[in-house]
Amino acid sequence: DYDMAYFRAYSHIGVHEEMLKDHVRTNSYRNAIMNHQDLISGKVVLDVGCGTGVLSVFCAFAGASRVYAVDASDIALQAMEVVRENDLSDKVIVLHGRIEDVDIEEKVDVIISEWMGYMLLHESMLGSVIFARDKWLTPGGLILPSHASLYLAPITNSQRYQDSIYFWRDVYGIKMSSMMPLAKQCAFMEPSVETISGENVLTWPTVVAQVDCYTVQASDLEIITAAYKFTSMLQAPLHGFAFWFDVEFNGPRQSPSSKKKKPDVSIVLSTAPEDAPTHWQQTLLYLFEPIGLKKDQIIEGSVTISQSQQHSRFLNISLKYFTGDQWYVK
Repeated sequence: DYDMAYFRAYSHIGVHEEMLKDHVRTNSYRNAIMNHQDLISGKVVLDVGCGTGVLSVFCAFAGASRVYAVDASDIALQAMEVVRENDLSDKVIVLHGRIEDVDIEEKVDVIISEWMGYMLLHESMLGSVIFARDKWLTPGGLILPSHASLYLAPITNSQRYQDSIYFWRDVYGIKMSSMMPLAKQCAFMEPSVETISGENVLTWPTVVAQVDCYTVQASDLEIITAAYKFTSMLQAPLHGFAFWFDVEFNGPRQSPSSKKKKPDVSIVLSTAPEDAPTHWQQTLLYLFEPIGLKKDQIIEGSVTISQSQQHSRFLNISLKYFTGDQWYVK
């Protein structure tokens, strides 16, 4: 039932409009396809979660002999029209259904998918890419994107506290500080998806997880735990922690005897605060009470990200941090 609701959400055109208008996202995929045109031209491609079909059409333009475009939401019906409108019905086959349920009677040379959710792994769509890889991808085939990294860093964001919490101290001359505990619960109980800048980040980030799409297994994604140790680069209040990710579009791993030269430039799609904003923004975990940090103060601890037992597309996050001689858990 939850999966049905999930796919229904992707039937709304506004979701796809937002993604298509994300020029960083869409141009990165188009550039990656053209960068690997020699591995796509004349080959069979599988697009997992094709949406409006834009990546499938890019692959057809790059010379793919056949593209299977698969989506479980009703947007697949619109993708069929897009394919027809671009005179690609002889090349692009749109299949309306879950990748785990559709029937494809041949192996594919390339798998492409825009599977990343907030904080990289929200929505758990990578599992569908893994399923498709293990069932249909030929040995040595191409997967785009090929690699992904999830990052974590402590942040300061006084403006967010001012707007959401300290606002209640004086509302049109009325004292409403009694509202602040409830405001903190409502604003900061769950992760917040918003855009920050590099100026909000207090330290260099740490890598929480790295994913090799050629080898990762679904079981690897059930629980991810990483330890971290940061040194604050300035004196500022610690308001929380930010997650972001990047993905790379590299070719298949070459054997030692292979003389084929790897592309000189690897296409990278980044959602880092210092890079151009994307619709993924950053995922922030705010503290209920800021902690005053001194320059060079140590912040250390661990983070655990696990798939929800109730709904595997949801994530549970446990963040432990130690600074100023005190342990905290978020």
